[in-house]
Formats: sequence, structure tokens, C-alpha cells
Amino acid sequence: MQDGVIRSVEFVRGCPGFTQALSRVLTGMSMEEAIARLDGIQCLDKGTSCPHQLAKALQCWRAQAQDCISR
Repeated sequence: MQDGVIRSVEFVRGCPGFTQALSRVLTGMSMEEAIARLDGIQCLDKGTSCPHQLAKALQCWRAQAQDCISR
């Protein structure tokens, strides 16, 4: 992240093809735009998704809250 713009994204788990595509799409996008577009996306009946988890991570990073990791 530099000046509120995503410079690179790397996922540890998830569908490799999808997460690679998502990383490429988000590179160069503002953090605020990424959060707005990704927050709330669901994957099947899991109650979350790779995009939703990234939105949560960006929100935590933005807030610089120490307790975000446990949520």
C-alpha cells in the first residue's frame, strides 16, 4: 500500500486462479474502492469469501486496530 493505493496483493489460501485474478484486478486500486467493492461478498454457504476477508483486512489496517486479528 502506498498513498492509499494497493500496490500488490498476495493470498495465503483460496482458489489459486481466483486469488491471482483478484490480485491483478486490485493492483492500482484505492483501498477505499477495494473495500467498497469487496465487503460482503459471500462464497457459497461459507459466510465469507476471499474478497470479503481482504476487505476486512484492509479495514483493520486502515483503522490500525490491534484487536482486528481476533475478529
